[in-house]
Amino acid sequence: MDVSATITRLFVYPIKSCAGVELPQATLTETGLEFDRAWMVVDEQGMFVTQRELPRMALVQPELKTFEMVLRAPGMLALHIALDKVEQPVQVTVWKDTVASYDMGDVAAQWFSDFLGKSLRLVRFNPDHRRLSSAQWTGDTEGLNQFSDGYAVLVVSEASLDGLNQRLTAAGEAEVGMQRFRPNIVLSGIDAHDEDRLDELLVTTAQGEARLRMVKPCPRCPIPNIDPRTALSTPTVGDMLQTYRQTAVVGGAVAFGMNAIVLDGVDFELRTGQAAAADYKFD
Repeated sequence: MDVSATITRLFVYPIKSCAGVELPQATLTETGLEFDRAWMVVDEQGMFVTQRELPRMALVQPELKTFEMVLRAPGMLALHIALDKVEQPVQVTVWKDTVASYDMGDVAAQWFSDFLGKSLRLVRFNPDHRRLSSAQWTGDTEGLNQFSDGYAVLVVSEASLDGLNQRLTAAGEAEVGMQRFRPNIVLSGIDAHDEDRLDELLVTTAQGEARLRMVKPCPRCPIPNIDPRTALSTPTVGDMLQTYRQTAVVGGAVAFGMNAIVLDGVDFELRTGQAAAADYKFD
């Protein structure tokens, strides 16, 4: 095949727009990595909220355990969320989609409201609901996701981050970490932004070959400007990306990383160190 790569890091973001969890292995599901964006914070109208409006969401750190998720945040007692329990069925909105979900109860709602200073609730995606990625990008293939911005998996290469950091340091700015870009799969062994040019990513797992199709460059909002350690925002990252990452296929938006959908490999285990391969996609 045209390129060979290695999975070097795996991340899930159990609660949309809160901190991620780095894992040595993760189960692939039809909606992406297991537990990725399975929960979401909504306002009183059921509309999703993110770091765009509430940057302190970056400080909410989940920990996944065998039977529960434990949430920690500065100045807050730990909140324990059972992985197998939900409460009231509700309808919520993420972007333009109305999604069947479950409210996680008053204790979780109070915890998020107290920490973020706004009346909020925590909801969980209803696994019976089928939320489809945009057919404009997936074509005849159905791409499913939960509460992500629209696609099952985000892939970024180490070389892409290295290229950004080289530009930042040359301009007298500090390097930034991969967590700013919230990928699920990080690859080594390919050139900077080669992920933009790949067709299907084939990952060799113990159960067989998993297949992910790269479908859309990831347009970037201001979230990469937010330092995940402090929740403070400066325009440095976005300003630098503007100088070299405007991408015509997404209307000239700044893009960094590639969105993908799951074709094969549901229930397979992805692990760091696994080999991946792909061919270039030529229009």
